[in-house]
Parts: sequence; structure tokens; C-alpha cells
Amino acid sequence: MVFKKKTDLLHLYNAVNGTSYQNVEDLEINTLENVLYIKMKNDVSFIIGCTMNLYEHQSSYNPNMPLRGMLYFSKLYNKYTEQRKLNLFSSTLQKIPTPRYIVFYNGLNKEPDRQVLKLSDAFETEGGCLECEATMLNINYGQNLELMEKCRRLEEYAKFVATVREYALQEKMSREKAITLAIDECVKNGILSDILIEQRAEVIMFVLETFDQELYENDLKQDAYEAGIHEERISNIRSIMKNLNVSLEEACKIIGITLKEYEKAKANVK
Repeated sequence: MVFKKKTDLLHLYNAVNGTSYQNVEDLEINTLENVLYIKMKNDVSFIIGCTMNLYEHQSSYNPNMPLRGMLYFSKLYNKYTEQRKLNLFSSTLQKIPTPRYIVFYNGLNKEPDRQVLKLSDAFETEGGCLECEATMLNINYGQNLELMEKCRRLEEYAKFVATVREYALQEKMSREKAITLAIDECVKNGILSDILIEQRAEVIMFVLETFDQELYENDLKQDAYEAGIHEERISNIRSIMKNLNVSLEEACKIIGITLKEYEKAKANVK
């Protein structure tokens, strides 16, 4: 939504690549519309100059982006060769645009401003005939300052997300209320005001869905943490019973838990 207009997308491309394209007609958008591919829709893809660009956004760190990118590029190049009727059986080399893959990250994990993820890191053995590199840029507010200075639209997006999270941290406030207040503040300060005014309902829906995903992921992490505690308790109790030759009840007393807590721990370990 933020970079739907060609002018904004061109501005972002220039900021990322240090170029100075001015004519929006130089940019050909070829996003895979209405295609859910490996459970994720292609965010933005476009051709400009001699490059095929794939831009993806992630609110959580994902080391599998190079593999997903390779699969996306396969679809994009298939579409490209069909549209231009390139003869892949020709004795003449068929030229294609150079791939450029950018992942914009604004999750809660601490990540550097810039890092390169490689498909080859996922290979079970060294070597291989394929490679796909994803350049991951941290676009949380306060990160990649030089990039933000070059692209005001990207900086506004970073500020909006930071504002939503700030309100969401306040106690006794529903997520929808937090999003509503964040939108009001951003509109007042001229941050993404065009989108937040015209598409307010859609923005609220999208951000609520993002919150739900973040909560789900946090719940999984908490479940894993608690499972580890339960396993450790059971292991300690069994070790005490064996080494000290004491009953289950006595072993529980030694580590400071009740029989009921032991049974609960046991039930939570699969």
C-alpha cells in the first residue's frame, strides 16, 4: 500500500541503489498479482534498466527468504520469457534482467542495518550449482538512517510502525484502540496521512492481522520455554530418586515443588 504508486516505488529504488531515475515509465511492475505462492503473496516486483527487482517485507526474521526468493524469481522469469517470446532453444544467448532481491525487515529481533542471506547456507553439503542472495535491510525506526534520509516515504512507514508499537505497549488498551490512536497521531503529524485517511479501515485490519501473527509466534516461543522447564524438573526429580534412593514425594520436596506440580509438568511434556 505504501509503495503502490510508481513515483514512490521509484524513489525507494533510487534510495536503495544510489541511482537517480526520474521517469516512472522506466519502471515496469510485474508483481505476481492474486497468486498465493508458498503461502505468501509476492509483495512487489519490477523491472527497471537491466534489473529484475524483488522487494519483500518481513516482520519476523526468516533465514529461508533466499529459497523463497529463488522460487519467486523462477515464476517471474517464466512470465518474462513468455511475454517476450524468448526462444530458450535458440543457439543465440537470450539476455535476461539481472536479479536484485531486497528484504525489508522490521521485526522485534535486534538485527544489523544490512546483512546478506544466502541460499547456499541451507545446502546440506558444500558446493552446488545454485545461489540466491537476499539483502536484508533493517527498516525499524532509528536503523539505516542514511537510507531513511534518502526515502521519506520509508521513514514515514518506520515511524508509523514505531508509533503503533508504542501505543500497544500501554496497559489496559485494546489492540484496535492502540492502532486507532497511532493512526490519529500520525495523521496529525503528516506521517503517511494520505493512506491513513483514505484507507483507514484497511490499515486497521492489516495491522490487527500482524499483531495476531506476532502473538502467535510469541506463544510458540513461550510454549517451547515452558516445555524446557517441565523437562528439566522431571529429569532432576528422577535423578534425585535414583541417586538418593528416595520416593517421588521426597524428591519433589527436595527441589521445592508439590506432587501436583510434578504431575502438571509431566502432562506438559510430550
